[in-house]
Amino acid sequence: MRRKLVLFVLSVPALLAQSDTQAPQLTLEQKEEFLVKATVKAAHGAKKGITGTVRATLSDGTITHDASIQLIDEEKAKFEGTHGTELNFRDTYKFNIAAYRLGKLLGLSSRIPPSVERSFRGTEAAWTWWVEDVQGDDIDRIKKKIVPPDKDAWSRQYIIMQVFDELIFNTDRNATNILYDKDWRLWMIDHTRAFRVSTSLRTPKSLEKCDRLLLTKMKALQEDTVRKELGGWLRPMEIKGLLTRRDKIVAFFEKGGDARLYDYLPPQ
Repeated sequence: MRRKLVLFVLSVPALLAQSDTQAPQLTLEQKEEFLVKATVKAAHGAKKGITGTVRATLSDGTITHDASIQLIDEEKAKFEGTHGTELNFRDTYKFNIAAYRLGKLLGLSSRIPPSVERSFRGTEAAWTWWVEDVQGDDIDRIKKKIVPPDKDAWSRQYIIMQVFDELIFNTDRNATNILYDKDWRLWMIDHTRAFRVSTSLRTPKSLEKCDRLLLTKMKALQEDTVRKELGGWLRPMEIKGLLTRRDKIVAFFEKGGDARLYDYLPPQ
């Protein structure tokens, strides 16, 4: 199993030891600005992983908080992975930023941590807000047989993730990049192997139900808005694939009617 973002999923004591107690409640825009401007006070590589991810402690003089810095930016005409052969393979930090920005458009900003583009030691990278109050990741939860206190709420969050992953054609969702915090909010991290150019759905059988607000937000996506918000990190064919998959997902749930819809995400 690929574990390149496991600096996000260190042991619970290590996660709780991060220096975020000084941080007040910040808006997304304030978090983004902090990630762009704050000074690096300390940085070290992940204790596990294979692709040069860095955990950094940042400070702006008032707030101190950690960030994940991901520098991966690779392309291969042919890639042999655990899921078979992939042509026109991309593994890039840019997709972390695109996923976050798309999440904001879809009302999922409380599920995907803020991520911005910034240079690190002369190389462009994604700087991603370190999720606060993390209890663990899904692989740890499953291994320890930890049962969510509200199984229905957890299931509904999981379904949101499945729909989002189909939309972005995420080829690398695994239990190490599914986090849950002290309130049992599910967080989606590590999207560097998403946003394929394919116009087909990856695993259509995973589309069983959909949050009603998420469906409404997907339907409302306009091509010009997507290009404006994501065009700095996605290529035209990647945007085309995204919008075509969106159309298929929307059509599927509209055909299924109310029986396939539920309400979980708060109205915006």
